[in-house]
Amino acid sequence: MSHTHSHTHHDNVLPVEAELPEFRAQEYSRYDGEAHAVWKLLFERRMQALQETASRVFLDGMQRIGLEADRVPDLREVNRSLDASTGWNAVGVDGFIPAAQFFRCLSRRRFPTTLPVRPRAQLDYLPEPDIFHDVFGHVPLHADAVFADFLQRFGSLAATARTEEETTRMARLFWFTVEFGLIRERGAVRIYGSGLISSQGDAANALGPRVDRRAFSLEEVIRQPFEIDRLQEVLFVVESFDQLFEAVDRLGREGFGR
Repeated sequence: MSHTHSHTHHDNVLPVEAELPEFRAQEYSRYDGEAHAVWKLLFERRMQALQETASRVFLDGMQRIGLEADRVPDLREVNRSLDASTGWNAVGVDGFIPAAQFFRCLSRRRFPTTLPVRPRAQLDYLPEPDIFHDVFGHVPLHADAVFADFLQRFGSLAATARTEEETTRMARLFWFTVEFGLIRERGAVRIYGSGLISSQGDAANALGPRVDRRAFSLEEVIRQPFEIDRLQEVLFVVESFDQLFEAVDRLGREGFGR
């Protein structure tokens, strides 16, 4: 992807904006009492269940990056701990960003994060991401070395996808791991995907009787369609995050699993 014209001295360099989204400063002082109160409500409600149902890696990561019930996280503080652990940083963006930019961010160990807290009227379902989904749901896992390496490798590979088929396979791998992944720990299936971590209803469904929980298989995952706006019917269980790194490594070697 490069410019073919050269009538200015910049044009042989891809503009930064095309490579990456525009990052936004958090402006922490703009969070009001209501934002902190909603964060606290969401945090305490989910943590009650997550102590029993979440992956130990998630719970350890939460402590390591210092998430607290009483206030919306300050990304500067989160990133100090996170960067020291794995080199990852959470970076503010305005809502959804194009997939290619998102993947390139991941390849650089930058996780795009929406900054607003959802309104109290939408505690249970929000069509677009918010800081609770992005930071509470995703970022604790980025403090784990194996998951951190997987996510960077995923971003590097996904950024090279050129066909609709390749993009679809990467989207399915992301959906069934980063967003809706399950892991077997301490003799039980536990949750780690951010869509499950941040949502009471989705988590209860994932561990309940209606879901077909299958052993993780790269071949099955990249063939499994998903729908965003409904409870999932099929999910995949890894035995360790090493499986995720091996899967994305294999996809790279084999040309997206063709």
